[in-house]
Amino acid sequence: MGDLLENAVRFGVAGEVMAAGEGIETMLSLRFVLPTMPMVAALSAAHLSAILFPDTLRRLYIARDDDPAGDSAMATLIDRAQEAGIEAIVISPRLGDFNEDLRLLGADALRAASRVQIAAQDVARFMELAA
Repeated sequence: MGDLLENAVRFGVAGEVMAAGEGIETMLSLRFVLPTMPMVAALSAAHLSAILFPDTLRRLYIARDDDPAGDSAMATLIDRAQEAGIEAIVISPRLGDFNEDLRLLGADALRAASRVQIAAQDVARFMELAA
């Protein structure tokens, strides 16, 4: 299957901005409301904390899961990003993860909650404001 450590399932081509999270379902749910933002799913909290940063990356959105493993991965990833000169912004689900938010709260609620957690210039760049 190949090496998973430092790698991730990629959605889109990495550029200056990227979102990273644990699970495929979580990241695809977030991509539902940020359809053009490059994203990666690391497949576990341990792998999330160890992802490789693209050379072009300047802002990293960390899509955290609301659990102890997600908190630990988030803290490690923030430290690593800052050491690399990358702005790290945490985006948090209202429930356990973004897939749960999408399924139980709906796309409009996920879109609204995500919109206030990302940089204003990225709202215009990546977010579909109408369903």
